[in-house]
Amino acid sequence: QVQLVESGGGLVQPGGSLRLSCAASGFTLDYYAIGWFRQAPGKEREGVSCISTSDGSTYYADSVKGRFTISRDYAKNTVYLQMNSLKPEDTAVYYCAADQSDYGLGTTWNRGIRYNYWGQGTQVTVSS
Repeated sequence: QVQLVESGGGLVQPGGSLRLSCAASGFTLDYYAIGWFRQAPGKEREGVSCISTSDGSTYYADSVKGRFTISRDYAKNTVYLQMNSLKPEDTAVYYCAADQSDYGLGTTWNRGIRYNYWGQGTQVTVSS
């Protein structure tokens, strides 16, 4: 059974950090581009970051550049999203998603429709 499971969410104060994990079962993440998305109440889902499968290229939304870092741990079949300097506007449910192809990733990584598999999400709340 193909499954993605996110973890690591929680409540953190502004300026704090969290590391989200996206673990796969039933398939190997090595061969997939992995994207992180988020959705806040009343807002559309937005792409946060992505890491390619071919050359490890990474992509970030302008709102998180310099604060978030995406990475892979091949041995653990897991992708991470390190989130630093968190702001209240980062509050959302965060989802990871897997895409079987890197084709066009540079310009469409933040389009959810291209991803094949999705996790159930993890809540991140940034509040004092």
